[in-house]
Order: sequence, then C-alpha cells, then structure tokens
Amino acid sequence: MFEKVLIANRGEIALRIHRACHEMGIATVAVHSTADADAMHVRLADESVCIGPASSTDSYLNIPAIISAAEITGADAIHPGYGFLSENAKFAEIVSEHNIAFIGPTAEHIRVMGDKITAKETVKKLGIPVVPGSEGEIRDIDTAKVVAREIGYPVIVKAASGGGGRGMKVVHNEGELAAAVSSAKTEAKAAFGDDAVYLEKFLVLPRHIEFQVMGDKHGNAIHLGERDCSLQRRHQKVLEEAPSPSLNTEVREKMGAIVSKAISDLGYVGAGTIEFLYENGEFYFIEMNTRLQVEHPVTEMITGVDLVREQIRVAGGMPLSYNQEDITFSGHAIECRINAEDPFTFMPSPGNITDYHTPGGLDVRVDSALYAGYKIPPYYDSLISKLIVHGKTRNECLMRLRRSLEEYVIGGIKTTIPLHQKLIAESDFINGAYDIHWLENYLNNLDI
Repeated sequence: MFEKVLIANRGEIALRIHRACHEMGIATVAVHSTADADAMHVRLADESVCIGPASSTDSYLNIPAIISAAEITGADAIHPGYGFLSENAKFAEIVSEHNIAFIGPTAEHIRVMGDKITAKETVKKLGIPVVPGSEGEIRDIDTAKVVAREIGYPVIVKAASGGGGRGMKVVHNEGELAAAVSSAKTEAKAAFGDDAVYLEKFLVLPRHIEFQVMGDKHGNAIHLGERDCSLQRRHQKVLEEAPSPSLNTEVREKMGAIVSKAISDLGYVGAGTIEFLYENGEFYFIEMNTRLQVEHPVTEMITGVDLVREQIRVAGGMPLSYNQEDITFSGHAIECRINAEDPFTFMPSPGNITDYHTPGGLDVRVDSALYAGYKIPPYYDSLISKLIVHGKTRNECLMRLRRSLEEYVIGGIKTTIPLHQKLIAESDFINGAYDIHWLENYLNNLDI
C-alpha cells in the first residue's frame, strides 16, 4: 500500500481524500494555489506545497508543478479528485512515467471514454444500450440532415469532447439544423479545442440515471447501484438521490449486471460512473465519467462502502474488498450541492465566512472545507459544501433533510440553501415526479 499520497485538488474533495488516507494510515501532501494557502485541506495535510498563483491554469492544472511537488515530497501516488486533471489522459500518462501511481483508471480508458463518439462505440460493443444517433462525427450538413431524418426530430447536436452542457444544441426541425451544427462546432472548438460534433435523438422527458461501478487489476468488477441526478440547471446537477424513485429492484439488478459485466470486459480499474438517460422504461448511454463523482456520498450512505478507500486500494494493486453479493442497499440518501451563489439568480457570491454551523444528528453528513473566518476565493467553482442525509425510507430522508437545511448556517455570503429548501417542499419532488427539464421549468416560472 502507498505511504504518501499527493492530493491534486482543492476544497471539499481534497479534504475527503485526506480523511480516507489518514484512516488508512497514509500520509498526505496538499498542493495549493496562493489563493488557497489557508484552505482546510492545506491545514490538515501532513505536508503542503504551493504550486502557483490563483489561476487554476497556473496551479491546479499545472502538470509540471504537481509532478515536481510529488517528487520533492516523495509521494508514491497522486489522487486527482474530480474536475481539474482527473480525466486528463496525458496527466495520467505523465504520472505513470514518473513511477508514481495514478489513483484512477489507465490513460487509455480515460482517453477512450473522454471522447463521446469513441465512448459510445465502445460501450455499444460491450452490450450497453445507446441513444440512436450518428455513427461517429458529423462532418457536413447534408449528412446531418440524413441522420436527423432517420432518427426523427427533435435531435441534439453534441460536442465529442468535454461536457458541462457546452457544445450542445437541441434542434426541433430541419430548418434549425445547419445553424445549430455551426454554433455547436464553434462553441466546442472554443471550449475544448475540438470542433467535432455528433447527432443523437433528443429524449423529451427523460431522467438522468447513473450507475456507480468499480473494477480492480484482477478482473473483478461490481456495481453499487444507481443515483438519480435529474434535478439539473444548464446541464449541471443540483441535487442527487439514491436509489432513484423511478426504478424497481428488477430493473436495478438487470442494468447493474449489464454495466458491471461491461466494466469487467473492458478491464477497467478504479471508480467510474456510467450515465444514462431513462425514458419509458428504456436506458440510453450518455457518457462514462472515469473518476470519482461529486455525488458519490449518496452511494456510500446506502451501501456503507467507502469509495475513496476502494479507489486507493485497487490503485495499489489490491483486489476489491467486496463481491457483488456483498453489496446491499439500505434506505435512501439525498445530497444537496450548496454553492456560494445567489439562490435564485445564481450570481457567484465569494467572500468571508462570518458564521458557520453544520447540522448534525443521526445519518447527517456534511462534506465541506468551510470554517468560520475562511475567505472563499472568486477563482474556482462555486461548490462549497455537500449536505448528505440518509433515512430508512425516502420520506424519512426528506424530513431529515428539511430539518438539516434549517439548521445549516453559512454566514457572510449568499448560498443556494434557500433554493434547496424550496425544491424539497415541492409536491413533484416529494412524489419523485421530475425529469431533467423539471428544474429549468420550475426556475423559469418562479416568482421571486
């Protein structure tokens, strides 16, 4: 097992990794920008190294600086967390070339799944259902028209690289197609340096369901059930829950068997998430995230499995701690992503934390790196906390979540806590009757 892990990230996920390492008796190295010198993960880590100025390009995305920090401190492994370099195949390659273990999948698997066209072709061969669409990149508008007619409108134009909703355009008829393809290509080129796009059938009222998977270097693979991530704004997840209110045990076991077999056949190592759109009882592959997800705690709460610990173990060559039959699902869990933003205009709200009090009690978990007196820098993602609550039933979970949100105090800035309080009081959410478009429609009609 590793003796020292460098954490190539910041914020709550850096702290989450640090805690897992210390529980395993592994020393940690925190890297940080000048803006994060007072961050909690920096304070708690065994060692820390400043890797650059506030800009993420010059710090958390600075591969030479991170490798140098690992070599200087004698770290024998690097955990990338999520975001930043976590799905950068070149980074994984460079880490391995320096005889440092990368706590994640191989560079090859990151590269394959990072290109949505290649990923779709790959999983299709592995028996995973995919959304009807073009066979590869759309290179001209005439081809796009033919494909769109075959699969039927509406269709969606998607960037082959990247994510976060950039390079995505919904097209309702042929008259809109040319402009949408051109716009998506321009946006994709600017965001990802790659203007390749493809077409898929646009599902009208789907849910976003993802399955957590884990594989080791011995050919073992398991799934840990699904998460429902349908509450989204501009393709960004706002709240997640597990299990999904829309699936039953039979469907869960069927899809779980498909994805875990696919992961085993692929020879995938580490944690991964296979994301689907789910409509009218059918699953359609969207993409695979070759990293730990922001929403991994809800899976941990209903399975009792420490996903970060498993990541570290399998990266170190150890077999998975669990067989599929060991994985059981208990109760219900919901995660609220709390951002430093105005809860309704979503304008960023960095600044000083004047007061900080977290909720507590049975089955209440807060993943956050905040503390009273901390100054949230304006340079990074606005996610500052994740409130995760578990209950024996979904209704018990909702009641506990309502109480926890009332207790949570983050003073000095605006946060999205009031939005979450409104959302979980809505009858559609209480009844589990929502899809990926529900939140956008709700916000558009909100009287504030």
